[in-house]
Amino acid sequence: MFKTVVVMLLAVSAGTVGDLLLTKGMKELGDLSAMNLRGLLSAAYQAMTSPKLVLGTAMLAVFFFLWLAVLSWEDLTVALPMQALNYVLVAFLSQYFLGEIVTPMRWAGTILVCIGVILITKSSGA
Repeated sequence: MFKTVVVMLLAVSAGTVGDLLLTKGMKELGDLSAMNLRGLLSAAYQAMTSPKLVLGTAMLAVFFFLWLAVLSWEDLTVALPMQALNYVLVAFLSQYFLGEIVTPMRWAGTILVCIGVILITKSSGA
């Protein structure tokens, strides 16, 4: 179980950093839904050359391969709830790095997710 927790913490951290970088990079590109074809092609080129988007994609790839490793030895019913710890990191880091407002209701939901993860992890016999 220790191995699972360590690898999942690394995976969740990589995934969260990847999500933050992708969000920051896409906000800099602008609203794609308001673009015409020329704007979309330009945005696609900018996305492929944006350090934030490239690094964000690489971090999500790290998450994916660590996730595959965990799935090779751990029960999905244990591993998948651990992945939900991403919600906690996203809430904290989005406030700090993206300037997002996390309402008390969202914090309450985040706490409930944490409680659920703890219960599921403890139920696996750790």
